[in-house]
Amino acid sequence: MEAKRLEGVTLFSTLSKKELERLAQWTDEISVPEGEELASQGKFAHEFFVIEDGSAEVRKDGDRIAELGPGDFFGEIALLETDRRTASVVATTPMSVIVMAQREFKSMERDMPAVADRIRAAIRARLSE
Repeated sequence: MEAKRLEGVTLFSTLSKKELERLAQWTDEISVPEGEELASQGKFAHEFFVIEDGSAEVRKDGDRIAELGPGDFFGEIALLETDRRTASVVATTPMSVIVMAQREFKSMERDMPAVADRIRAAIRARLSE
């Protein structure tokens, strides 16, 4: 993945060029068709997602609880706080998504604690809502 594409993601916007280049080595970009389930409530988590383009719906116990769009992210709660997904996420339009697998996420936490701290702060903000 190109580091330049990560610059537009709010979560990573304050990172240096060098940090973005390092982060880009740990991420992939995937295309997701409308209707695809990216995360399933209760299933084990293996990746963290950042929406680059498109939208998705968050469902908990079958009820719609949120709509996500470009710049939003999901999957981080399960990677950091629990080992199972707390909600399901389904694409409501075709999407372009940045994805980081669990192993790379753990490497990023170890090697780039500033990024990990930003994600942890976002988790705390989400959990307090």
